[in-house]
Amino acid sequence: MTGGAGFIGSNFARHILGSHPEDSVVNLDKLTYAGNLENLRDLEKDPRYRFVRGDICDRVVVREAMEGVDAVVHCAAETHVDRSNAGAGEFLTTNVSGTFTLLEAARERKIQRFVAVGTDEVYGSIAKGAARELDPLNPSNPYSASKAAADLLARAYWTTHRLPVVVTRSSNNFGPYQYPEKVIPLFITNALEDTPLPLYGDGKNVRDWLYVLDNCAAIDVVLRKGKDGEIYNIGGGNEVENVVLTRQVLHLLGKPESLITSVKDRPGHDRRYALDSGKVAALGWKPAHSFGAALEATVAWYRDHEAWWKPIKSGAFRAYYEKQYSSR
Repeated sequence: MTGGAGFIGSNFARHILGSHPEDSVVNLDKLTYAGNLENLRDLEKDPRYRFVRGDICDRVVVREAMEGVDAVVHCAAETHVDRSNAGAGEFLTTNVSGTFTLLEAARERKIQRFVAVGTDEVYGSIAKGAARELDPLNPSNPYSASKAAADLLARAYWTTHRLPVVVTRSSNNFGPYQYPEKVIPLFITNALEDTPLPLYGDGKNVRDWLYVLDNCAAIDVVLRKGKDGEIYNIGGGNEVENVVLTRQVLHLLGKPESLITSVKDRPGHDRRYALDSGKVAALGWKPAHSFGAALEATVAWYRDHEAWWKPIKSGAFRAYYEKQYSSR
């Protein structure tokens, strides 16, 4: 797998090793700012787990990491919209060129299954109803545009080369080990520090929230049961306005709503995301966690793991964060 030291990747590695004793995991990760080996400390001594530090754009490293591998689960990506708006270059390099390098290596190695882990943001804002897998792509920012390009490239390798590719597109994930630039861990940790929670615009943007452990289970189902060349939407079925989510976080922590601070809206901010997940449900998957219980568990995790997030927010992250919001 790629990006196994990141948020979804680390949770997926733990899921695979916990659910499938016969499986082993090779984790290829560059360890960029959002990659953290602390996310995988409990796996280090497992003989079924091996870490390889490397760039998914490095053809030699990628081919070596794939030696003897049956399947690739591609989680590595630059993902933060605000960072892509400030500079798209790294997003195009990692998300597009990196995916190309992996697909080429997988074709050469005759990999039996390639799962490209994607996002609902490629569909753009959905005014009514829910996006289905073959709906037109309408990305609104460099991040989602780069992920749309990666999805199309992956499917092209199925059409042209018959590389057994499947694509997943999940709604907004949340849970343990998520880098605290994303809204839920940012708001939880800010509230714990009694600092403002910067809420974009009127706060009425809607996201469909999916607990990361449920996403990992869905990716696992697609890995084993998905049909070659197909796309599978993975939605949590929990549409919540950002302002409502913010209040829920504050309520769970016993913090006042006066910590909410309205900031200038993000450029091109999509109003609403929604997914039709009927296709993956037909494979036998459904979310195992209610949104309320999962959010409560997530808040408790960050409250109990200050040793994990405090160092992240104390250095380069704080400088970026202050620059990001100082003019809003």
